[in-house]
Amino acid sequence: MFYIYILQSLKDYKLYIGYSANLKNRILEHRKGDVKTTKNRRPLALIYYEGYKSDKDARAREKFLKSGKGREFVNKNIIYSRVSAQGGPA
Repeated sequence: MFYIYILQSLKDYKLYIGYSANLKNRILEHRKGDVKTTKNRRPLALIYYEGYKSDKDARAREKFLKSGKGREFVNKNIIYSRVSAQGGPA
């Protein structure tokens, strides 16, 4: 399986969108500080992921989520739903 995932920094609340063929190990790398782009934004929470059978499909989804329209989708459908579920602003 191939995965796209979204991490949220519990320090500055910014998002990181990534791709991996081994989600569990990749999350551990982020949490240990082995990933340069997220090292100074720890602690991190895995807030969303999707699994794909095709590497090509997973990379295409990652590319979309990193685009303007994709970030808009993330903010409306993933972040908003998390806030609403936690009793925040609806």
